Amino acid sequence: MAIQQQLTGQDKDLGGGFVVRRLLPSARQRSCGPFIFFDHFGPVEVPLGVNHDVRPHPHIGLATVTYLFEGAMMHRDSLGSEQLIEPGAINWMTSGRGIVHSERRPPSLQGKSYVVHGLQLWTALPAAHEEDEPSFAHTPASAIPELGIGDGQVRVLIGEAFGAKSPVATFSPTLYLDISLPRGGSVTLPPLAAEMAVYPVLGRVWVEGQPLAAQTMAVLQAGESTHVSAAEAARFAVIGGERLDAPRHMWWNFVSSRSERILQAAQDWEAQRMGRVPGDDEFIPLPPTRFTPPEPIS
Repeated sequence: MAIQQQLTGQDKDLGGGFVVRRLLPSARQRSCGPFIFFDHFGPVEVPLGVNHDVRPHPHIGLATVTYLFEGAMMHRDSLGSEQLIEPGAINWMTSGRGIVHSERRPPSLQGKSYVVHGLQLWTALPAAHEEDEPSFAHTPASAIPELGIGDGQVRVLIGEAFGAKSPVATFSPTLYLDISLPRGGSVTLPPLAAEMAVYPVLGRVWVEGQPLAAQTMAVLQAGESTHVSAAEAARFAVIGGERLDAPRHMWWNFVSSRSERILQAAQDWEAQRMGRVPGDDEFIPLPPTRFTPPEPIS
């Protein structure tokens, strides 16, 4: 049996009615490879006059990975980066010792309604790189390898698969694929990483003959090839990579192998010592419930 377990996720309201489906972390599966956080948002129409902007907020010890299917957002950060994020591109932000960023409606969409649909993932940085200098890297859609495998169309967003290698630089072996299947199509996934999971973004798929509903994550058995098929057209993501090199503490937007580092980051953000996004004086305050060291993610 190729599916080790299925995760249905939980809906989370990020404010202003902007609801995401969060698959990782969950009580039964805290991570998959280096991925410790998996949010699926949309497809949802953002009406005229509705504010789904994400105000400036901080991160440490992780890398955010943003990928859109529809819509657009404007990324700005405390390094001075300003990048329009559009469908098909990979945007990798390494927080390291600390970064502040915002995600807002682009100027081109001001005064308009539009549809937004995408995934935002976090990877835990290896312990040796948790305090690296922060950075931001944009890889345009045109630079992402795309190839036909079986009946599927595969985009190698991060890592290596089927003889293609993504140009996106990572800190540990990481896998992230976007695969589309036509009606009645199928593809076989070799064991491309030590840990792997499949997530249907649109449409239901069958994993080794077992149905997997849209927006449900299937964690796969390690070391096995996996046959994925679709009765109707479907699109799914594959994530994975090497296991975390050490347990992680995760609270709000902070990740670290050391609980005291989370406490320090919270103090730094409260005192506004973590930098600011140029030209944007808004910010998201700390949650009212403060960090108490729970069992770390492993």
